[in-house]
Amino acid sequence: MIRTILSAAVVGLMSLSVAGPGQAQERALKRITQGEAAPLQKAMTQSQARRLCQQEMRGARESRSAIRQKMQICMQKKMEGN
Repeated sequence: MIRTILSAAVVGLMSLSVAGPGQAQERALKRITQGEAAPLQKAMTQSQARRLCQQEMRGARESRSAIRQKMQICMQKKMEGN
């Protein structure tokens, strides 16, 4: 009798431990899609990266195509957390 209760309790705890990380990933994904900063590895959302890269590129004396290419590279790095 005691073993069945203990085994049921262990199974319940294991199911909670498995469900926890999935919910955390879901919350992190929700933050990323809502436009807030992603907490992992200092990564940024696309709009945050664009704003910061535009500030860095302000006053550049290059062609539009060169600036556009550098913006894309800069945004990729910021969104990856580099």
